[in-house]
Amino acid sequence: MATDTCKWNETALLVIDMQNDFVGSPMLAASAKVILPKVAEAVSLARERDIFIIWVVREHDPLGRDVELFRKHYYSNGKGFAIKGSKGAELVEGFKIEEGDYKLVKPRFSAFFNTHLDAVLRGSGIKSLVVVGGSDSELHQANCV
Repeated sequence: MATDTCKWNETALLVIDMQNDFVGSPMLAASAKVILPKVAEAVSLARERDIFIIWVVREHDPLGRDVELFRKHYYSNGKGFAIKGSKGAELVEGFKIEEGDYKLVKPRFSAFFNTHLDAVLRGSGIKSLVVVGGSDSELHQANCV
C-alpha cells in the first residue's frame, strides 16, 4: 500500500516484548538484539507520523502466581522473568513509553489473547496495525509500512 493512501490516524504500531528479559536473554531470545535497530526505526517513524504506539509487555508477580503453570518453576525465590518493577521487565535501553503511547500488559504469549487490546484499538478508531518486535527474533510488519 502506498504511503500517501494510508490513514495514519487509523493506524497503530504494536511494539512487542522489547524488554530486557526478552532481548538478549539466552533463555528466551538471544538473537532478538538483531532487530533492535529496525524496531527503533519503526518507533521513530511512528512518532514522526503521529501514529498511536502500543507497547506490549509482560509483567509478572514475583512469586509467579499469574504465570502459566508450566513456567511456575522459573519463579522460585522471585527469580522469574519479567517480574513487575524489575530491571528485566523494563524496556531495553533506547526505548521509552511517552505521553500519548499506551502500555498493554499481556498475561501470556499473545497480545491478542485475554487482553483488552481489541477494546483499545476499537476505542481509538484503529483499523490497521503495524507489528514489530517479539521475542521470537523476527521483525513482523503488516499494512502501511
